[in-house]
Amino acid sequence: MATIGDVARAAGVSRSTVSYVLSGKRVISAETKERIEAAIELLGFTPNAGARALATSRTNVLGLYLQFQEDEFAPAMLQYILPVSTTSRAEGYDLLMVTDPDLAGAIRRTTSSHMVDGVVLLDVTYHDARLEPLRQAQQPAVLIGYAQDSAGFDSFDLDFGEAARMAVDHLAERGHREIVLLTPPDHVATRGGSYVWRFRDAAIERAARHGIRLSAHPGASRHPEIAESLDRALDALPGATALIVHNDATVAALPRLLDERGIRVPQDLSVVGVFSQGFGQAFSLPYTAVESLPDRLGELAVAQLVRRIADPSSAGAPVVRLIEPGFFDRGSTRAV
Repeated sequence: MATIGDVARAAGVSRSTVSYVLSGKRVISAETKERIEAAIELLGFTPNAGARALATSRTNVLGLYLQFQEDEFAPAMLQYILPVSTTSRAEGYDLLMVTDPDLAGAIRRTTSSHMVDGVVLLDVTYHDARLEPLRQAQQPAVLIGYAQDSAGFDSFDLDFGEAARMAVDHLAERGHREIVLLTPPDHVATRGGSYVWRFRDAAIERAARHGIRLSAHPGASRHPEIAESLDRALDALPGATALIVHNDATVAALPRLLDERGIRVPQDLSVVGVFSQGFGQAFSLPYTAVESLPDRLGELAVAQLVRRIADPSSAGAPVVRLIEPGFFDRGSTRAV
């Protein structure tokens, strides 16, 4: 394993010069820095994390805090973790993923002991109790999700209201006048998943503006309840010509569920989902969809967090950004 001395010899400089390049404590000429960086890459040198932390007061580790809810569809959460991880590595940071059920306590423990340089909070709820320990921490934090009081934090989320309007407008343009909306389960909204009512309420408002009858029903996250909730929703509005699915577990199983009911898409029923391209590919979903952009959210959140770690003053005031969704027409809707 290469040492800092090996790097110094290969670059023709002193050990202290290599240390200064690694720590950034002194300005080193561009030519010398390039030689050292080339030697590091050639030798595969990895700085000792403990020594680097002592020298720079940083760990080069970001904390990712989330909870895997038993009643949620795990693949939907995983699609947000990967872009956070890959962007962190691209920015030169390792990732500590914390899934302790007592996330508030875990935040206090890891930030007070300076295990991480910054915090990424996933699965943010409307009244999120984890924000208070984050406010007490010295490290900056970024939220992926929407909270009522996110003052002091950078926050990034999908514009779920716009996502709903896109879905309804698409079906309205094709002449649909009776639409079923299947939402996440009620308990997700109860515990503060604001994306549930932000999408549902915007869809209802937009449908009313178009003169469309929209029947909204909570879906489920497990079998056999998924099939049962879909049956109830479709049976409640037998004249519906279109279905909007804002429920990851349901849309993943939808091809089989509709086939079992003998429903052809789009001949018998037009379908619009809300999911990412990667999610659609993983489950071979043939549906037109509002793109949820987890990659974009992860990249923006980590990039902003790294900027704030590097120079808090230059990062500016905390930002709250709702990202406009994408839209992919896969031919699962027809004109009525």
